[in-house]
This record gives sequence, structure tokens and C-alpha cells, in this order.
Amino acid sequence: MTDTTPFGTRLRAALDTRGQLCVGIDPHASLLTAWGLNDDLAGLETFSRTVVEALADRVAVLKPQSAFFERFGSRGIAVLERAVAEARAAGALVLMDAKRGDIGSTMAAYAETFLAPDSPLFSDALTVSPYLGFGSLQPAVDLAHANGCGLFALALTSNPEGHEVQRAVGADGRSVAQAVLDRLAAENAGAEPLGSFGAVVGATLADAGVDLAINGPLLAPGVGAQGATAADLPRVFGDQVRNVVPSVSRDVLRHGPSVAALRQAAQVFVDDVRGVTNAWAIGRQLG
Repeated sequence: MTDTTPFGTRLRAALDTRGQLCVGIDPHASLLTAWGLNDDLAGLETFSRTVVEALADRVAVLKPQSAFFERFGSRGIAVLERAVAEARAAGALVLMDAKRGDIGSTMAAYAETFLAPDSPLFSDALTVSPYLGFGSLQPAVDLAHANGCGLFALALTSNPEGHEVQRAVGADGRSVAQAVLDRLAAENAGAEPLGSFGAVVGATLADAGVDLAINGPLLAPGVGAQGATAADLPRVFGDQVRNVVPSVSRDVLRHGPSVAALRQAAQVFVDDVRGVTNAWAIGRQLG
């Protein structure tokens, strides 16, 4: 039976017990090679099974990047299905990184693929693109509410090209990113202890320049290989730092295929973020 406890409630518990960390499952060709694996279906399966074995019973969130499985066709999707099921069974929350965005029945079909309990790809949350208008995501919003799932909408991403759209200012004076954040805040209104509708906000930003108080989680790519560190999180996220889910891929995955080394690498990030978050909270109390 599907647990329809809201994603935000389950995520808050996971972050508080396992620590603030999301690790990507990104089996791109260079990583497979670095692990001594072939860039083929067998390599894909070994890679994904190893990451799940190493981390699913200890990190809060695992984030498979769908594209790296899709490139192998239906057999790659089958590997993804197994990875999702095994990760969830081991206690990790699975955030499917598919960045889906469309309209009408097509958006509904994408939502059913990842947010319907009878789907073999059923995940705890899904990344979505709101750039056909936030209202176009309504089928996913509705299904997430119904099934206790979450969404993470792109708001201020870590890639520099994103700013030409995300920083654009509308007729009401708000940036596109702020408009997305405001819609997420409305979805999360009244939710306790945390809303289920999050934003993707890059940890590499020099200045977010937006109101991040959405009562929901903030997925923060860019920590590790892209240059951001745990120490950067308070500068970017301010008093929302406790709701940040730093997303790390290469700086953990490069330690494979050793299960022990993967676990140790993930723990270093968890400890670093915990130290920064605790120091920020103490500083706020003393200030």
C-alpha cells in the first residue's frame, strides 16, 4: 500500500535523521570508464546497483538522472525501474531528475509516469520545468497532492544560460524565478513541518536576489564539482538553509566502485553541511 504521507513531511524527517544530502545517480560514460566499466547496459546496471547498495540505506535522497538510463532504450529504463524500487525499499527518498514540462494530457502522462503508484517508475518526487507557464504543471501538482509526492520546479538553476529566462522581469516587476517561487509558496501554504513543492536553486549563485521562503525544500545543485561548498549555503540561502537539500553527484560518485569509499564520501558532505547549518543556527540565536 502506498504511503500517502506528504512528501514534505517525509523529507523533513529524512533530512533531520540522515542529514541534508541528495546524491545523484548519474551513470555518464566518463564515470563508467573511471569505474572500470564498459559504457553499455551491463556497466549501467553495475553502476546503479552499486550506488544504491552503498547509499540508499543512509542518505536522505537519491536522484537518478533519467537521461543517462534513457540513452540505452527500453533496457536502460528497466535498469532505472529496478534502481528506483531498490532505493525506495532501502529507505531513501527517490527524486527522479527528468525535468518534465508540457501541457494538458501530455503533462498528465508525464505525471502518471513518475507520480502514479502503479507505475514501475513511481518516485517520491520529480523535477519539473515551469517554463510553459506554472499552470501547465497542474496535472503533476494534482497527482503529487493525491499520492503524497513532491515536485521540484526549476527556479534559479546553476547553469549561466538559465539567467536569460529566469532573471527576466515581467510586467508586475517580478523576475520569472520569483514568480515560480511565489507559486510554490502558495502550494505550500499552511503545510507543516515542510511543504512538498520545492524549487531548484543553484548553490553556485553569487546572489539569489529572490525570496526563498517558500515553506518548501530547496534543491541546491552545484555543490562539489561545480565549485560550491557547504560553506556557501548560508550566503545563498540565508535563513532557509535548514530546508536546503544540497545535490552532489560527481564528487561522491568518483569514489566508486568501492562501496565503502562511496559511503565515506557521502558522509563527509553530510557532516560538512550539518556543521554549517548548526553554526548558522547558533549565530542567529546569538545575533
